[in-house]
Amino acid sequence: MLNIPTDLLRTLVAVTEMRSFTKAAQSLGVTQPAVSAQIKRLQYLLGYEVLDKSAPGVSLTPRGEIVVNNARRLLSINDEILQLTSGPMPGQTIRVGIPIDYAGSRLPGTLIRFRQQWPDISFNVSSGPVDDMLRDLKQGELDLVLALFTDEPTIEARHVWRQETVWVHSEATKLDPEGPVPLVSYGGDSACQRIAVAALHRAGRDCDFVFTSHSLVSLVAAVAAGFGVMVVPRGRAIRNNLSIWEDAPLPKLPDLYCAIMVRDGGDRTAIEELADYLKGEITLEPKA
Repeated sequence: MLNIPTDLLRTLVAVTEMRSFTKAAQSLGVTQPAVSAQIKRLQYLLGYEVLDKSAPGVSLTPRGEIVVNNARRLLSINDEILQLTSGPMPGQTIRVGIPIDYAGSRLPGTLIRFRQQWPDISFNVSSGPVDDMLRDLKQGELDLVLALFTDEPTIEARHVWRQETVWVHSEATKLDPEGPVPLVSYGGDSACQRIAVAALHRAGRDCDFVFTSHSLVSLVAAVAAGFGVMVVPRGRAIRNNLSIWEDAPLPKLPDLYCAIMVRDGGDRTAIEELADYLKGEITLEPKA
């Protein structure tokens, strides 16, 4: 299949309309020899002459007339396409999946600060179980997933790091040494809740879910009011002025594994920069 470059057709139209190789070269911003070379190349591709050399000045052959008439139509469509698509491109929307443990954290503020570097970026943030988010990432329905794991993840990730978890309480918290431990948590999809329950069961302790919410503000208030104890990363406890129970009469907690995964394929420049930015913000050591 033969394709005629539009720049060759544009040169022919310019020569024809201006009746001069010199004027056409000036209007196109090229040299006269370049114009002559383009006309020769066009004629070579077509396999016939478009300019009548036997006529004085610039004159088209019958086939040349057909070429020019259709070239004008083709160039008009070409220019229309460029005009319609040359304006500001719509900003990229990054679809982010976050764990329930981060639904009420400082993550929204982190995303807004990132947008100062990428003003055309917008976000679509959702939260769900880890397995569901990883499935959506694989299927291209999410661009970036921040996930928490109770064991070291085996899947490929851009970033993986560990977070120390701690028990938090208040002076009003009362524990029955023989009874179930009252737990405040984000709910069943929370990695912190899974860690707490597993640690208690290993120690032969049971638990009651006394306050469950997806709002960090509500959870902090519940802990402060003495509803029960809660498991959170140490950094989050410090940032939210939660009282860490260093010598709690409760089992020792394992670390959480935090991972950031990005989708395969396409332009991932902004997505990968966001992944790096999130990792830096989340692991930034809070002031105790």
